[in-house]
Amino acid sequence: MNFNPKTETEEKIGIDIDEIPYEDMHPFLQELIDEHHVYTKELNAFEEAVAMIESGKVDREVDEKLRQFFSYFDDQIVSYDQEGEKYLFVSVSKKMITDENFNVIEFLEADHVKSIQMAAITFNMLALFSRVPDKQSRFIVLDVALKQAKELIELLRVHIYREDTMIFPYAQRNFTHEELTEIQQRSKS
Repeated sequence: MNFNPKTETEEKIGIDIDEIPYEDMHPFLQELIDEHHVYTKELNAFEEAVAMIESGKVDREVDEKLRQFFSYFDDQIVSYDQEGEKYLFVSVSKKMITDENFNVIEFLEADHVKSIQMAAITFNMLALFSRVPDKQSRFIVLDVALKQAKELIELLRVHIYREDTMIFPYAQRNFTHEELTEIQQRSKS
């Protein structure tokens, strides 16, 4: 399936996606993009761990990658949802003209909540996997955990893509430098 995350969303919110060079972005938006780069590295390591499990490898290396991802997710991503983006999303939502059936900010915020739920399910199913005594049941639990993990990875990748290519450029084009600085300062307090 060739899913283009920007097509449907772009049509619904009426945003033209014009690439804005990183260097031309406000420092606050650059900071959010930089956080996404770190986030993507953690996501790649998690995806690698999932692939290793699927190939039958379950060892300390896999365990460490899983621990690293879930620790990062808990420490950074859950709080990240509450900090910079929260203030930017509120401001973008006020400025963006949308039809009454679709609010892109509500859509992205729902992604954040869904990712937290999916991470919790994946984490708990992976933890349960090693504790189920029946082999067949254990592999059913593992299958559910891996499916949730793959869906989580896809959701997070699409979410990052939408923010980096739609929301952040929209903010750059539609807010003054001073407005973005004010949003950044509110997010730090």
